[in-house]
Amino acid sequence: MNRRFTLLALASSAVLSLSAAAAQPAVQAGSPLPAWAASWFASPQPLWEDSFVLSTGMPAELRGQTLRETLMLSLGGRRLRVVLSNRYGTQPLVIGAARVALSAGGAAIDQRSDRALAFGGRPGVTVAPGAQAVSDPVELAVPALGELAVSTYFPGATPVTTFHWGAQQSGALISGDATAAADLPGAEALEGRAFLAGVWVERPAPAPVVAAFGDSLTDGNGSTPGANRRWPDVLARRLAPQGVGVVNAGISGARVWGDKMGVNAMARFEADVLSQPGVRTVVMMMGINDIGWPDSAFAPDDAPMTAARLVEGYRQLADAARARGVRIVGGTIAPFEGSLHGTPLSGHYSPAKDAVRLEVNRWIRESGAFDAVVDFDAVLRDPAHPARLLPAYDSGDHLHPSDAGYEAMAQALDLATLFGR
Repeated sequence: MNRRFTLLALASSAVLSLSAAAAQPAVQAGSPLPAWAASWFASPQPLWEDSFVLSTGMPAELRGQTLRETLMLSLGGRRLRVVLSNRYGTQPLVIGAARVALSAGGAAIDQRSDRALAFGGRPGVTVAPGAQAVSDPVELAVPALGELAVSTYFPGATPVTTFHWGAQQSGALISGDATAAADLPGAEALEGRAFLAGVWVERPAPAPVVAAFGDSLTDGNGSTPGANRRWPDVLARRLAPQGVGVVNAGISGARVWGDKMGVNAMARFEADVLSQPGVRTVVMMMGINDIGWPDSAFAPDDAPMTAARLVEGYRQLADAARARGVRIVGGTIAPFEGSLHGTPLSGHYSPAKDAVRLEVNRWIRESGAFDAVVDFDAVLRDPAHPARLLPAYDSGDHLHPSDAGYEAMAQALDLATLFGR
């Protein structure tokens, strides 16, 4: 399984790299050079089996239906392109029609901004297994931090093989081709994303992009749904006035080494981070699931994670980033004592696991392996009980921060940390 997912990740990253290169328009000598920059992203995930402790929450297939998904951009631009992914598909993905518009709240759109998407001049597209499709440029000026709605129509039986779990944003699913509808009353709410992976915007000059690479604490679990209160969202609001983009490559349940709720970090790093148009810096915070899952309902048969094993993975990621000229910021792992207590997942925490976390955090702070460090542990912990989240920053499960906690995480990042200046 790991080898298959790795090959698919490499294939999709190659498509992304080629698409990014082809996206640059021809210009006259001496004129400003426009550039495409990633403004929003959702990491694709493969499905997992029904026996896993968490359900995907997704329908097995879409058939003759329209899915409308909303999202918040980081950077604005004068034109945009939409990225659809079939990274984990085993058959071609057929999109009958797709449109993009400014969101008017809920499933409603601003019809004055509604634009049809085209792919090579055609209204639909077929995406090969393991690949992605990037739309033609759309003449729609969008503001920084603007909210978009992307509507896709699936005319035939479409297994939902590539999705994003726990989107913190409700999509709307309805029968027929309703991609141009002003609103979708009576639509079914969908809590995950399907096939929609990114939005690029055209800038008058290259814009730096920060990629947040992590697990559920980056994906925003525990934040207010629909309010864009994840820490990368807060960081995007801070950096937008300075022309800096932020994309969220977090996956709930992500691990440095293991596959399940997404493939391991090394397998997806190229496609999810290094191939993002304009990426300059990656902020990596991952490892809590590698430590917490073994000997719990998540991964009862996995061997305990060691600090040395996690460090080996971090070094591989740091080396890969530097080889591509991308700055990497290491984030320490947040405290998690009492996490998921009273639930079937309560084995996630133990004192022995916390000892591994503390050893890993010490290495992150002191090793010099990263270009910079952001000490999320110090930001989020309770000074009176350092193994726990500060109550004001705890969403209630003792694992995921609250809105206030995510705000504090974003505030811990400054330009010197992100860009070395």
